[in-house]
Amino acid sequence: MKKRKIEDTPTRWHVLDDPEAIAVQAAQRILQAASRAITGRGLFRIVLAGGRTPEAAYRLLVDADTDWSRWEIYFGDERCLPVDDAQRNSLMAARALLDSVAVPAANVHPIPAERGAEAAAGEYELVVRAALPFDLVLLGIGEDGHTASLFPGQQHPPDRLVHAVRNAPKPPPDRVSLSAGALSEAREVLILVTGAGKQTAIQGWRAGERLPITEIGGPAQVDVLLDKAAQA
Repeated sequence: MKKRKIEDTPTRWHVLDDPEAIAVQAAQRILQAASRAITGRGLFRIVLAGGRTPEAAYRLLVDADTDWSRWEIYFGDERCLPVDDAQRNSLMAARALLDSVAVPAANVHPIPAERGAEAAAGEYELVVRAALPFDLVLLGIGEDGHTASLFPGQQHPPDRLVHAVRNAPKPPPDRVSLSAGALSEAREVLILVTGAGKQTAIQGWRAGERLPITEIGGPAQVDVLLDKAAQA
């Protein structure tokens, strides 16, 4: 990965009190992005992230006043597990939000990771290529600086929009992830960061260390919502 310093991307940092405040702010920003996209282009293409804080934000959206028929849902990464496995990001999103709102089933585009990493990556590549640019991409960051299922030290073909991930350091080892390029091909990127365990990753990010999270941004505007515990 190319080393990118924080000042090379239009990253804006926003410190909030706690994960609950981040979930509220994230939900508000999602709805604002949806309104802009639907008004301007008639469609809102959003990439969802896994994790507890995004899940809390999704639950806050259930009663939102928005035209759900204009939403197109994509996913930043997925674990190669059965579709009904509780660890699947698609299942979490369905339970927290999608099963409770009027997004048409045809507008939800889960990663078919149950078919295996290589097959799923090839199939989702076509879906992503047809969707770009996204309106909003949601991401988190791991304690090691990974984002989606892009982990430090792993190499992926630079010309691909979707990667088959093998030997991930967190189980399960096989995953599918949008590339840094695809995640950055968006009008906005919103990164949610909570907990003291993320401080080292945030410090490395600010210092321009070679981390997957530093590859995100440009052309996308990147906004980072972090709680006080994660602030480095």
